[in-house]
Amino acid sequence: MSASTLRIALVGNPNCGKTALFNLLTGGRQKVANYAGVTVERKEGRFMAPSGRLLQILDLPGTYSLEANSPDEQITRDICAGTYPGEAPPDLIVCVADATNLRLHLRFVLEVKRLGRPVVLALNMMDTARSRGIVIDVPELSRRLGLPVVETVAVKRGGAKALIGQVDGEVPATAPLPPDDAANRADLHAQVRELLAATVTMPRATAEIDDALDRWALHPVFGLAILALVMFLVFQAVYAAGKPMSDLIGDGFAWLGGHVAALMPAGPLQSLVLDGLFGGLGTVLGFLPVILVLFFFILTLEESGYLPRAAFLLDRLMLSVGLTGRSFIPLLSSFACAIPGIMGTRSIQDPRDRLATILIAPLMTCSARLPVYALLIGAFIPSRKVFGLFNLQGVVLFALYLAGILGAMLVGWVMKHIRRDKSEHALMMELPSYRLPKARDVSIGLYERGMIFLKRLTGVILGLTVLMWFLSTFPGAPEGATLPAIDYSFAGYIGRGLQYIFAPIGFNWQISLALIPAFAARETAVAALATVYLVGGEAEGLGQALAGQIPLASALSLLVWFAYAPQCMSTLAIIKRETDSWRNVAISFGYMFVMAYTASFIVYQVTRALT
Repeated sequence: MSASTLRIALVGNPNCGKTALFNLLTGGRQKVANYAGVTVERKEGRFMAPSGRLLQILDLPGTYSLEANSPDEQITRDICAGTYPGEAPPDLIVCVADATNLRLHLRFVLEVKRLGRPVVLALNMMDTARSRGIVIDVPELSRRLGLPVVETVAVKRGGAKALIGQVDGEVPATAPLPPDDAANRADLHAQVRELLAATVTMPRATAEIDDALDRWALHPVFGLAILALVMFLVFQAVYAAGKPMSDLIGDGFAWLGGHVAALMPAGPLQSLVLDGLFGGLGTVLGFLPVILVLFFFILTLEESGYLPRAAFLLDRLMLSVGLTGRSFIPLLSSFACAIPGIMGTRSIQDPRDRLATILIAPLMTCSARLPVYALLIGAFIPSRKVFGLFNLQGVVLFALYLAGILGAMLVGWVMKHIRRDKSEHALMMELPSYRLPKARDVSIGLYERGMIFLKRLTGVILGLTVLMWFLSTFPGAPEGATLPAIDYSFAGYIGRGLQYIFAPIGFNWQISLALIPAFAARETAVAALATVYLVGGEAEGLGQALAGQIPLASALSLLVWFAYAPQCMSTLAIIKRETDSWRNVAISFGYMFVMAYTASFIVYQVTRALT
């Protein structure tokens, strides 16, 4: 490390604003949210200080103690101690503390001091502390701790000016170490009380508005009713706001594709552009607004501080099925994608609970399934009011998400009763203050989600769509053929072969074929179906084609299949990485396949009998 480069580690309790400070300094766009457990792996960025010094900044997972109990806490402990394999120790540790809750944070600061490394304490959220009437004697706190203390507001431009000024100068000297014995360690709480008494004036322990809202949000009856109502209204809004925009994009691509095709001579290239690109990719892209509307509400709930309360409310229910409330956050993250959800289980201390959460996380309805849901619901479920108030399509979408949750609870319950260790672990989780969502954070979250979708669209989905067009086009129909040309293509032969497996659950050969690329990316099922039906000569939209080609029983069966079907290859790969076990990969794929097939079979047969 050169003299002009300073390696800085950002550490602190979960949800203290480390990642927001990291983004402010480095210009990064790492995910931030108003709850603990968002950062579960190290992130690195760079910042050029005014003096020209290069600052290499590490954003480490939050932890309440250096006595690590979970994989993410072990990363923080080992890097700070300089024992992490292949990782140089930091030149400076910046302890980030929530200025509104120093009673909890100062104990960790005292632990970090014992490492014998230069430390700076950053009192974050100082604007919120002042608004609540909290007064901190910063010079006295610095004197008593024996280390520099600066004020920061990580969510405001210029909010890290004091910190930059501190780290851009001489590296602070290491504070004298106290005796590292049992008596001194046990005295940490007493030291915190002394520091608070001498340096902090706090009118009340919690904000008055937080207490008022929590009387309703954490009520054992009304709280659950509020949670159910909030989630139900979110899915209503997804269809009310997202579906019209999706229809507009779909119609626009159909119009544009028709005009482009008119400029091209008839032949394979015209078919590729019209049926593959505009028909396949255009159909998938049309569902982007639905995804963004859903994530707008999820990000808003994250920023508000409501989600940890939901975890608290659901803890008792989750204990009954072999999980804990701490599993709630990783499972909620899985609604975006199962991959970050599975990685988020690193914050779960108990290995048994962590494995159980990993195995059921893929049952949460990820955003990649939403285009499939939106397509089939739009094609087969009429847009009419239920009880004169709710949209039936939104109700069905909510029911599909609920089906995934209930399926996860069932699997958790089974796992609880077959394992040997049946002990339960109490939930300990910090409840953050409520706050108004910040437009910047929500916008960044939506931008990132949109870019992820577009990258998949122009990457794996594009490649698979072109492959599906090729399989559906070649070889051509022989002379004297009586069936549509696509029946003689590679796709036709493959699809009819697969149909023997999936016919009992109502899938025709086109649907059976679409399941193959869907294993690489769920959204590709929509593109595959669009390509196959367009190449097959269906001139109308995909929704109309499906409504005319497959019965209601098959459509409902397909919806249920995607609610429980084995996840994409990327999810299985992350399960292997996080558990280091092919056995767990096989268990995850196997039980989900059986679960999906059984549920689809029941739905198909019952619907056929009733219609």
